[in-house]
Amino acid sequence: MNKLPNFNIESKGEISEEFLKKSILTYNDASKYVQNLTYGRNLDKDDLKSVFKDNKGTCSTKHAVLKQLANENGLKNVKLMLGIFKMNGFNTPKIYKTLKSYNLDYIPEAHNYLKYNNRIYDFTKINSSPSNFESDLLYEIEIKSSEINQTKIQIHKNFLIDWLQQNPTINYSIEELWSIREQCIQDLSE
Repeated sequence: MNKLPNFNIESKGEISEEFLKKSILTYNDASKYVQNLTYGRNLDKDDLKSVFKDNKGTCSTKHAVLKQLANENGLKNVKLMLGIFKMNGFNTPKIYKTLKSYNLDYIPEAHNYLKYNNRIYDFTKINSSPSNFESDLLYEIEIKSSEINQTKIQIHKNFLIDWLQQNPTINYSIEELWSIREQCIQDLSE
């Protein structure tokens, strides 16, 4: 079975130090720690240490922390991915009512995860699994840990603009679609 490589965390950077302060000594233990953190938006997505300060994170901040930890410890072939998938009432049941009220079968949603040897790893929540979105992936690109905020938003919005142009029967502006998407994200936190 293809697994993420495990290694002993060394004091080689800010993120490594944050894990070591918590007596988290291996990459596997760091991954479990991150996965078990509460899901929620961080106060400052540009500061990866906010995951530790806020004691929570999103798919973006959680996976960026794990990517940065791998980088600091010399493991460069773990990739931070930005995927855009068809978020629908089947793979994300909490948004079904919102999508139905706007007459949408799905909405393209950006999601961050790790990739190693062409296998996807998702540490967003305790029960997260690549099978939740992998078959619905529309697009993916490797990004840097520093690109999880504004760059990710821009890539996502550009994708939505193209998607709207390719689907002229969907009569929403990009602003309206983004607002619907924000309602879906709100639905997920309830």
